[in-house]
Amino acid sequence: MRSQLYECQVAHARFSPKAHRFVYRIFMFAFDLDELDSLSQRLALFSSNRANLYSFRERDYLPLGEPLHNSPGRGPDDSSLISPTPRLKERVVNYLADHQIDLRHGRVVLVTLPRIFGYLFNPVSFYFCFDATGAPVAALAEVTNTFREMKPYFIGQPETIDGRTHFRVRLPKHFYVSPFSDVDTAFDFDLTVPGDRLNVKIDDYTDAVRTLTSSVAGPSRELTNGRLAWFTLKYPLLTLRIIGLIHWHALILWLKRVPWFAKAARATDQRSLYRPHRSIANPSDVS
Repeated sequence: MRSQLYECQVAHARFSPKAHRFVYRIFMFAFDLDELDSLSQRLALFSSNRANLYSFRERDYLPLGEPLHNSPGRGPDDSSLISPTPRLKERVVNYLADHQIDLRHGRVVLVTLPRIFGYLFNPVSFYFCFDATGAPVAALAEVTNTFREMKPYFIGQPETIDGRTHFRVRLPKHFYVSPFSDVDTAFDFDLTVPGDRLNVKIDDYTDAVRTLTSSVAGPSRELTNGRLAWFTLKYPLLTLRIIGLIHWHALILWLKRVPWFAKAARATDQRSLYRPHRSIANPSDVS
């Protein structure tokens, strides 16, 4: 099995307009998408596309074929140009084909958290894509906000730095991630292809100024029944804990009087996302 776990430290530091930092520990799954069915048979606590303590639902990811909100060149009711399929790997292959990358005989590793006791929340999931020779050819970062909106960011052009393959790019955000960050800033991605360690970093930039940095890093662990049972005790109700921490630190920022703005205030700057909240899908209905 190529699928594994990563036991990680999440670090987050805001530099302006006021400093704020925090660190906490989590674990994440790294699924080889070709192994989902085998993992369901092998692991007592995990299932693919059915209920379990850890449940991976393919419909929770990359919803190609659903309406793509406020996408340049497409109307508000247009669906993605990429044909949807029930299997997630096929959707990734189709998505990369739309970016002139042939992944038909390759593989995809998805670093994410599945549903835990049925509850799903991933601030960001990472897809690492390898061609038929095993060479890394592309990555995707799928960002989800607390409104359950989702936006994928395509990262091509791998480069080698200190002997490891990285995917690096700076892209306009055009997405509402936090009420304390503008939607028209930029995401600067630096994703190292995972192996014995996971190491990913996303910075926020306003013009040339870095305003925020987030990272997830840690060593790999074998994905076994015993390890999964231990991590269930060590990191209980992890997806609920993550959403709770997000709201806790938002409260701290508010108490620090960090300026914030409502989601509906920048509706036209939120582009090319799936599952838009009603506050931007219907701008007259704000909440």
